[in-house]
Amino acid sequence: MLVQGDTMSKDRRLFPQASLSRYPPLHLTLQTQVVGERPPHIFFTLNFLSCSVDEYYCLLVEYNLLMESNQAKPGLLCNPEASQRTLYPYVTGTSVVALKYKDGILMAADMGGSYGSTLRYKSVERMKPIGKHSLLGASGEISDFQELLRYLDELILYDNMWDDGNSLGPKEVHNYLTRVMYNRRNKFNPLWNSLVLGGVKKGQKYLGMVSMIGVNFEDNHVATGFGNHLARPILRDEWHENLTFEEGVKLLEKCMRVLLYRDRSAVNKLQISKITEEGVTISQPYSLKTFWGFSAFENPTLGAEGSW
Repeated sequence: MLVQGDTMSKDRRLFPQASLSRYPPLHLTLQTQVVGERPPHIFFTLNFLSCSVDEYYCLLVEYNLLMESNQAKPGLLCNPEASQRTLYPYVTGTSVVALKYKDGILMAADMGGSYGSTLRYKSVERMKPIGKHSLLGASGEISDFQELLRYLDELILYDNMWDDGNSLGPKEVHNYLTRVMYNRRNKFNPLWNSLVLGGVKKGQKYLGMVSMIGVNFEDNHVATGFGNHLARPILRDEWHENLTFEEGVKLLEKCMRVLLYRDRSAVNKLQISKITEEGVTISQPYSLKTFWGFSAFENPTLGAEGSW
């Protein structure tokens, strides 16, 4: 007997004593049928050794209730949305470094995308303009960054629909990203990114970051990933409020060069972007001049404990 599973609506109260353990063993066969763009229809065949009609419907009701209680687990009979987001990072980007300078915000990121520990992609753009006043950079899972960009596109479109002469500034976008990341963290389904958000609106410069669990702060210079350990000390020593554009670019290049030397996920292909009152400019990819002749690079174990 073939029964379409999603059409059964028997009330369990008709059979309060029903229990799967009370009846003979059954054989369950699952079949799926895809119709156009609709979700697959799920059918199941129940074959009993001996079973009355009432017992048969009891088992169907119990089975449907069991499947409803199992919706959170991915599988054939479960919610198709359950496993469409990142559970573990696969293709990731490394550090983003940003700072305030005299006229606005400067941000730098390389273009590497690592597939696990393999440097798989070398042309991944990880900085994007958001609306009229903001610039976003991201490290971490690339697909989650794309998901965030989709959220932000919807937010900016909704804001533009009002046509009231106002537009979202960097502080509002940063606050929105904080809520999104913290909300997803509370669902135990985080977006696997650390974000840097900078912008200028009405002459006010803004720079902040958000971690993958919603931790956020605002500062004069920020960095994500390995850059938080290696670039921030350089920025603390050399940053000052009246940096010119050329000085800011030189400082960012120094940070990116240190990261290239020390971070195995970094690549020597980067972009530097700036945002001012006039808008966003993202440079063409370019490489830094490097020197690998340091003795520590040529013989890393020299002078180390236990070495010759």
